[in-house]
Amino acid sequence: MAPPRHVRTVKEVAAFVNARVLGDGTVQLKGVASVQSATPGDLVFVEDEAKLADALNSRASAVIAGSFAENKTFSKPLLLAAQPRLVFARAAQLLEPEARRDAGLHPSAVVDASAQIAAGVTIEARVVIGEGVKVGDGTVLGAGSVVSPGATIGSGCRLHPNVTIYPGVHIGNRVIIHAGAVLGSDGFGYVRDQATGHHEKFPQIGGLEIEDDVEIGANATIDRGALDITRIARGTKIDNLVHIGHNCQIGEDVIIAAQTGLSGSITLEKNVVLGGQVGIGEHARLEEGVLLGGQAGVLPNKVLRGKGIAFWGTPAKPAREYLKQLAALARFTGKE
Repeated sequence: MAPPRHVRTVKEVAAFVNARVLGDGTVQLKGVASVQSATPGDLVFVEDEAKLADALNSRASAVIAGSFAENKTFSKPLLLAAQPRLVFARAAQLLEPEARRDAGLHPSAVVDASAQIAAGVTIEARVVIGEGVKVGDGTVLGAGSVVSPGATIGSGCRLHPNVTIYPGVHIGNRVIIHAGAVLGSDGFGYVRDQATGHHEKFPQIGGLEIEDDVEIGANATIDRGALDITRIARGTKIDNLVHIGHNCQIGEDVIIAAQTGLSGSITLEKNVVLGGQVGIGEHARLEEGVLLGGQAGVLPNKVLRGKGIAFWGTPAKPAREYLKQLAALARFTGKE
């Protein structure tokens, strides 16, 4: 069943998102939608003037827009904001809240007697919580999830079904972990015996720390450190089917798109953006603000630097240089 919608006036929504109202602030809003699918009671947004007319002619009851709408003739209330998409996302939190779950322990859950479970925690069916685990107030542990001994989870977190948290993993506050994610598994570390050719496991006894406001996608995997700590810093967002190897250091507000793979001991400084299916070799470093296009590859030990510079290709190089090389190759082969 869909979560209940909260009916609010335009004025109430504007106050919540710190937007300025033009028009009737008493109009009631009950949800958010795209311009194409909106129905009466919905709030929509536009980011450029060219799309404003479509929004005003839609069935939506109000529109979030930028300063370009200020002196226009309008047929419905406008909420003016410098960042319409961001304000729309915040309005959705008010109008389309996640379904409320009653705190409590499902009868089929297994919780070790030594675990410290704060007030307001929701533990759904078949959850297993091990020895010495700590869970903060308001956290929801989805059905079938496993929180292994010594792990800690902060306040206001949401674990979707079948998440696996290995021993000793530390998770901050307001972290969202989607279904099937595995956090703190052993890194892929082996030592080859030169005499026999056999591979023997190198110790994987380090930790994994996930800081506040991180989101981790479905079926993502993040390895614990070998001897040290794998760290995911505050505000980083990790898409589905991403793998992060042992000892990686991921900075604040990093974006990692789906099917990306990071080898061990990689450093991504803050505000780095990785496109889908990126591959990065061990001990590479991407400095602050580097952008890496989809399917790009970074060789081991490589350093990429340049805030706001986009890199592409394998081995990755500045996108402009890469495109010039592709054009030259096309001319050389007669396949322009």
